[in-house]
Amino acid sequence: MQLCDAFGLPIVSLVDTPGMMVGPKAEATGLVRHTSRLLVTGASLQVPFVAVVLRRGYGLGAQAMVAGSLHEPLLTVAWPTAHLGPMGLEGAVKLGFRKELEAIADEAERERRVRDLTALAEENAKALNAAMLFELDDVIDPAETRSLVASTLAAASRPAAAPHGHRFVDTW
Repeated sequence: MQLCDAFGLPIVSLVDTPGMMVGPKAEATGLVRHTSRLLVTGASLQVPFVAVVLRRGYGLGAQAMVAGSLHEPLLTVAWPTAHLGPMGLEGAVKLGFRKELEAIADEAERERRVRDLTALAEENAKALNAAMLFELDDVIDPAETRSLVASTLAAASRPAAAPHGHRFVDTW
């Protein structure tokens, strides 16, 4: 992203992420700290930015892929089969219904309940629902993706290029 920004190149983000692992193990590796650089970089972009949610857009991973917010890109669209949410749906079910699931003694019954609840969560996480809540600009036919992205970038006013010698690309 920094390289594109430094040279005035527009960015198209194709989002398909199950999110980022969080918790003590992930925190011990510094995963969130390192990947939050995507959020910080995305927030400072000066070039046109378009996001297309192809399949899954969950949690911090999706936020990183859309420059910090679904409202940040010039255009944020999704394919009809996409799902969006604050975290992976099965993990959300297991966390949110933990006490209820622990109370089910039969393991097969518990797994059936997880599948049923996950299916309900998938229904609620559909891209069309996100669009109805104004989280997405539109849900589009995948065949229209190229033309919509191209016309959006063509209509975007490009910022003036950074002065020579003033480009910044973090080497990590």
